[in-house]
Amino acid sequence: MTTPAPGGPPLPGPWIGCADDAWEGDGIHRRRVAVRHGVSDAEIRRRCSGGRWLRLRRGSYADEAAFAGLDAVARHRVLADAVLPELSAEAILSHQSAAVVYGAPVWVALLDRVDVTRNRRNGGRIRPGTKVHCAPVETVAELDGFVLTTPARTIVDLARTVPFEAAVVAGDALAREYGVTPGDLAVELEAAKRRHGIAAARRVVGFLDPHSESAGESRSRVMLRRLDLPRPRCQGDVYGDGRLLGRVDFFFGDTGVVGEFDGRVKYGRLLRPGEQPGDAVFAEKKREDALRATGLQVVRWTWDEIPTDEVATRLRAALTRARRSRPDAVIRQAPLPEPKPLALHEL
Repeated sequence: MTTPAPGGPPLPGPWIGCADDAWEGDGIHRRRVAVRHGVSDAEIRRRCSGGRWLRLRRGSYADEAAFAGLDAVARHRVLADAVLPELSAEAILSHQSAAVVYGAPVWVALLDRVDVTRNRRNGGRIRPGTKVHCAPVETVAELDGFVLTTPARTIVDLARTVPFEAAVVAGDALAREYGVTPGDLAVELEAAKRRHGIAAARRVVGFLDPHSESAGESRSRVMLRRLDLPRPRCQGDVYGDGRLLGRVDFFFGDTGVVGEFDGRVKYGRLLRPGEQPGDAVFAEKKREDALRATGLQVVRWTWDEIPTDEVATRLRAALTRARRSRPDAVIRQAPLPEPKPLALHEL
């Protein structure tokens, strides 16, 4: 199964043609800027044939070594920068391209083209590396120098056009980070009710949970759905003897069963200044011991187990054990974080 690309690092250097060094910079070089600074077309061709420049689009180039060092997400942002000048001014980033700019996790397989939407009812087209969608757009967002569909619109567009799991992973993140509400999504679903994929979009929107904190947790929720297990709630604060014992990734109502997804970077996130990874592992063990001492059934799984059926057996066994005695603990869902600020305006 394709894994989601994490948010990429900041792009190195001035990625739009730089006035002081039009053909020695780190990023996108526009032919028109290079020519203005005395660089000939023959020199541009030599740069490309010599492996120093990489042609991104007609009239747009990148330093080949710098581009090769970027991850898939950062490359996609560079390609978006290269594509947009070719299109009309009304074209805005949408679908997975908008999700990339927002920082949502997006499957690498979806990053082979830049998607834009034009505010018109027809005229969509596909060309190498680009897909132009045409549909009414009333409100747009501005972020990092890009104009793009709003988070709610982006969620619904993805939900209509990409596989369920990929749409859930990106949708959970967008809803969490930008405070997208069920009402916001209902408005977008109504606007898209005659567009292709609307039934799939409704299924995705009905499944989203902004309390999911990572791609791994979102994929875990899809896994539990596939295994026909009870739908959990995310991010539960566990209290015992009047004190907070810790937070769990998943809790299954008042059954006494909690779930923990062990991502590869989880323990790194738990480190305090000066701590070593072993310190975080020890603290995590103490936390889990405290949870189990209340009678909670704790079930863990990893990335490798998400595509399999192995977790189902452990969870069903835990649910059976939990029926014999109730834990001496109370679980309350943690509040959502404050949404990130975002500039919106109507077209």
